[in-house]
Amino acid sequence: MEPLHLTPAEIVRELDKYIVGQQDAKKNMAIALRNRWRRMNADPEMKSEIIPNNILMIGATGVGKTEIARRLARLANAPFVKVEASKFTEVGYVGRDVESMVRDLAEQAVNLVKQNRKDEVKERAVLAAEEIILDALIPPVHTSTSVTEQEGMMKETNAELNQSTRNHFRDKIKAGELDERKIEIEIKGSPGAGIGMIGAPMMDEGSMLNIQEMLSGFMPKKNKKRKVSIAEAKKILTEEEAGKLIDMDSVKEEAIRLAENNGVIFIDEIDKIASGAQKGSGPDVSREGVQRDLLPVVEGCTVNTKYGSLKTDHILFVAAGAFHVSKPSDLIPELQGRFPIRVELNSLTKEDFIRILTEPKNALTRQYQSLLLAEGITLDFDQGSIEEIAKTAFQINAEVENIGARRLHTVMSRLLNDILFDVPEKIKPPAQININRAMVKEKLGGLLKNKDLSEYIL
Repeated sequence: MEPLHLTPAEIVRELDKYIVGQQDAKKNMAIALRNRWRRMNADPEMKSEIIPNNILMIGATGVGKTEIARRLARLANAPFVKVEASKFTEVGYVGRDVESMVRDLAEQAVNLVKQNRKDEVKERAVLAAEEIILDALIPPVHTSTSVTEQEGMMKETNAELNQSTRNHFRDKIKAGELDERKIEIEIKGSPGAGIGMIGAPMMDEGSMLNIQEMLSGFMPKKNKKRKVSIAEAKKILTEEEAGKLIDMDSVKEEAIRLAENNGVIFIDEIDKIASGAQKGSGPDVSREGVQRDLLPVVEGCTVNTKYGSLKTDHILFVAAGAFHVSKPSDLIPELQGRFPIRVELNSLTKEDFIRILTEPKNALTRQYQSLLLAEGITLDFDQGSIEEIAKTAFQINAEVENIGARRLHTVMSRLLNDILFDVPEKIKPPAQININRAMVKEKLGGLLKNKDLSEYIL
């Protein structure tokens, strides 16, 4: 899979469809993504020398840090992993070690490549699945050579009739006419499913996974029979047959290559492992230990995964944090140096909230309209209602706690919960519901009156 061929400006325009504002962050992320393509097409002698410029995004929660990284990875069709730095522990302590995020990336890459390969062989897999279903419905007739001429002619006639019937049923299966009919199929079980292991205290997660996979290879595969509808059998058997048609060794090789060259690891809450100004014992030492464990992974090392060794030299690392209590300079200098691009994201204004509610392809207003349209109900928001929702969300953020655009989810849920509950019993389709400013004020007006209560429910 080649890196995306979009220009930085085109990448930003794609991100604009989903994320409002934050142009500086989008610009830097677009450059980082385009640099992937540039490196892959650079002089072979220089290719291995060009290292990615990792990015540190600084901004309050809910301003779009995670969404920018996630959308970028999806846009590039690249393996993407989001981890929280606060979940990691120093080597030797119980908990997740930092290398586990690289193993997660390898897993994502394998899933991505496997799905692409399955899409390539889907037509063949569908045909193979149809044959299995036909065998369950109308078993084929086999002719034998060791029979008399008369018996042979009869068997040949039966075989022709059988084949004609199978072709007739094959057309019915393709047309979906038999989807509700139940058949019994045999499904292959995974080898050694359910094997559990208790590792030695210092055994790393990668070693345990490799041993577990090796042991599972010795276990026999247990097939099981299930009675399912033909529609469900199509899905199960197509997936199973597609799995047989792809070469897992080449999938693993391509996945490792993809993760090494195109992988994106998003490390959230990196400010939580930054030590304060006064360094001492206890938690500060532990946080610094996690930073020191993180350093070789970000600098470039080789991590053993169950799919093979994965070099992290060219993985793009994007770290993010609010840095309310600590500041980027509280990170150890070596780690700071591995995130040379600093991007500060702006807090969201009321005008931003208005745009978030109306402009993105996945805007909350459109999500709720789609949900109610499934019930045959048309939902409309006038401009006044949009402005009032944005104003309420902005005020709650200012007075209670600033959680950015996530506040809109709370406010919209509060506004529309009664409607969602009453459809379709009290509000019967087809119906049209118009949300206006007066309705928003009525539903949300009391939220800010009792500030102490708002802190709990919002």
